Amino acid sequence: MKKRSLLAICLAVMVLLLAAPAFAQNAVRNFQSVVIEDFNDPEESRWIVRGSKFIADDYPQWTHVRAWPDALYRHEPEDVTLRSLGINAAFNRRGYNYLEIIPAELNDNGDLEPSAIPIPGMAESMDLWVWGSLRNYYMDVHFRDHQGIIHTLRLGDINFRGWRNLRINIPRWIPQQVDYVPERRGLELVKLVLWTRPQERVDQFFVYLDEIKVMTDLFEERFDGEDLADPEFIRQIWED
Repeated sequence: MKKRSLLAICLAVMVLLLAAPAFAQNAVRNFQSVVIEDFNDPEESRWIVRGSKFIADDYPQWTHVRAWPDALYRHEPEDVTLRSLGINAAFNRRGYNYLEIIPAELNDNGDLEPSAIPIPGMAESMDLWVWGSLRNYYMDVHFRDHQGIIHTLRLGDINFRGWRNLRINIPRWIPQQVDYVPERRGLELVKLVLWTRPQERVDQFFVYLDEIKVMTDLFEERFDGEDLADPEFIRQIWED
């Protein structure tokens, strides 16, 4: 009888040990889809597009255009003016040419300067809509972590016809959390980069971008004094 009781206890302990990782994985999450750029308001949606060495004269050109994927909106809502970011470019020779597509803001002189888009929470993926014209090009995305390190991920090829949604999973090895308060250290979207391949023509081409979105975990455990972990609140109380 004692042997059976001891065996039952051992089995129960083993079950608890094996189940522990599963319980840990079931921690509270609050996943939400968050649009970090929709390009609908030119006054708020400011971007810089820069070409590499062999960019043709008078290029690149970019502007907000009245175009969008039907998959997002079959008809334009009454209260929103839908737009996407349109880019017109050409290079003088074939090769690994590139366009940098950089979020920006106006500085004190009224000039555009790069300004990364902060990503809320702990992001698991990012996607955006791209209009392609069957050119054999591809796109990368650049994220910056809280240590200032830039991480470059392949977003995907754009050698397709019309609008398509491109999606990238954000690897766990890109740090978004530390072991002290504040634990969450969100990423920033630094830029998108469109690359041409050497075998593809690079005379005048067009590409359009719409709705950059992240799937992100917005859950944060509440605690007494959490405002003292808020960088903006800290800045205010120490600068007053």
